[in-house]
Amino acid sequence: MITYTLFIVDDESAVRESVAMAFEGIYPVAAFADAESALAAMPAQPPDLVLLDIGLPGMNGIEALRQIKAQHPDVLVIMVTAFEDLQTVVTAMKLGAQDYVTKPLHMDTLEVTVANALEKIRLCKEVRSLQETYLRENLPVFISESDALQDVIAFVGRVAKSPDTPVLILGETGTGKELIAQAIHYRSPNFSRSLVTVNCAAIPRELIESELFGYEKGAFSGASPTGKKGLIEEAEKGTLFLDEIGDLSLESQAKLLRFLENGQFYRLGGTHPVQVQTRLVSATNQDLEKMMAEGRFRKDLFYRLGVVQVRVPSLNDRRDGIMPLAKHFLDTFSRKFKRTLTGLTAEAQEAILTHHWTGNVRELKNRIERAALTAQGPRITPADLGLAPAVAMGSQGSPGGGAAQGFSPLRAEGIDLSAVLSAAEGFYIREALRMADGNESQAAKLLQMNHHTFRYRRKKLGIA
Repeated sequence: MITYTLFIVDDESAVRESVAMAFEGIYPVAAFADAESALAAMPAQPPDLVLLDIGLPGMNGIEALRQIKAQHPDVLVIMVTAFEDLQTVVTAMKLGAQDYVTKPLHMDTLEVTVANALEKIRLCKEVRSLQETYLRENLPVFISESDALQDVIAFVGRVAKSPDTPVLILGETGTGKELIAQAIHYRSPNFSRSLVTVNCAAIPRELIESELFGYEKGAFSGASPTGKKGLIEEAEKGTLFLDEIGDLSLESQAKLLRFLENGQFYRLGGTHPVQVQTRLVSATNQDLEKMMAEGRFRKDLFYRLGVVQVRVPSLNDRRDGIMPLAKHFLDTFSRKFKRTLTGLTAEAQEAILTHHWTGNVRELKNRIERAALTAQGPRITPADLGLAPAVAMGSQGSPGGGAAQGFSPLRAEGIDLSAVLSAAEGFYIREALRMADGNESQAAKLLQMNHHTFRYRRKKLGIA
């Protein structure tokens, strides 16, 4: 059940008492004799509606309205004035007042004005409740402790608030560009409408225009006798996600550009323009700037698509997020396959941290899925993942001696030094904990490390 809270701000005690009595038992009402005390009470429990007198002592109603809308933009305000000063009323409405009433107050009129304002609040609350339900059911989950990805997620939250600004998502294959597109849609005002996803690379070039823009009956041989809506129309007032946008032909690019410029397009075989409002989110792993230089991608389309650009870092660029992701996928697939897997061996964790993830998150997910399905023991090993274990290092730093899982050899194509350092740090932290029988203080001393620093590094590396 939706409830409402009202504030009455008036320096006349008779007005406060009469309004409070009129709404007593219907809505919780709080009364204030001045604007300062009402503003001070709002942070703890912002009201839904404020009846605000213009002629207040100290801060007047116009200035109070300005501050209320700045600090609590969703709060509706009805101005109360002793005389109908048109200029003051116009000023109040420009500052965001919902309505106004004049003194002496007529309760029948006031009740109707309040009821109309609360109906607007009711609709807003229902929409917010619906959006929260959508978010719970549909919002993609980002599992990462990576600062780089957290920055992207925060930026996406700000970008999503616009209902129609085009967004271009850039990143390597498998980094999660489609998840970013979903996050933009479900956090936007369009969340209750369709999110239509198109893989431009998967549709033959001769069919992409009819898929995107639709066609009229008889437009071509084999066309449906009734014609067909295009995917842009299917996503009306929602979001159209064009994945692999770099695979569009130049002809399709030109038609898409026209749509982005004025919201209009022609169906194949059509003579009348179709007008729709659809937010366009696109993504690619290709180098569009290089394609533009080669004449394979239109510059004007690039700038229209990329009003806002989101660059998703590769998994190799956010290695602090690898283990949380791996553990999340392992938990997911353990439940899916009804396996009682207890985790990853230390060797498997080292192998994961030192592997170069050319397929990014998708590759990690696929390797974990395969391991969860085929593993023979309770814990995942490097062999289960299809990864080679790290090369053992002797006491003098040469391969072969000792039991320590150390560093991979330097390969001809190079090596990810940050991953190697993380692997080494992980190994020595585990060894120190083993030698200290799990005592963090003693383990920190073995590594000549401050206890708090040791605990921070242990947590960051996900070492149990």
